[in-house]
Amino acid sequence: MPADSIQVLRGHSLSLWLYRLVRWTLAVLFVWAGSMKLADPQAFAVIIRDFGLVPGWSVMPIAMILPAVEVIAALGLIFDMRGSLAVITGLTAFFIAILLYGIHLGLDIDCGCFGPEDPEARAYHGLRAALFRDLIMLAGILFLYGWRLRNSAEYSFAAREK
Repeated sequence: MPADSIQVLRGHSLSLWLYRLVRWTLAVLFVWAGSMKLADPQAFAVIIRDFGLVPGWSVMPIAMILPAVEVIAALGLIFDMRGSLAVITGLTAFFIAILLYGIHLGLDIDCGCFGPEDPEARAYHGLRAALFRDLIMLAGILFLYGWRLRNSAEYSFAAREK
């Protein structure tokens, strides 16, 4: 095998492992975040209420449905299931919009990102820190889309083989 071919294979293998690492990292973060909120939906409901964006009657259903969607989409992302990255992207964009809203209003509240046991919440109310974290996750999401686009022929073949 020519040296150029070996180099291409090594680069592709490294790229594939980086793709998996980013995908699994995002998935683990979303499973963790969703699970923590599902463990105490009442506390998460208080955080949702504090943002003041939804009517009172909808707070508890949102506090239960939103984290469940996070966990389900994250599990789909772990197994690279079709549509899971789109749901994770939508959730991340939604969370960024909510954080920007809270920052714009000057709210000094917990972001609720990782439930009531979030170490960030105990240290300080950090909507800006949460926004920064979400922007890093968005960069990871964009990497995943870029990887899929660059490797679309191989990726679609691998997805059909599952």
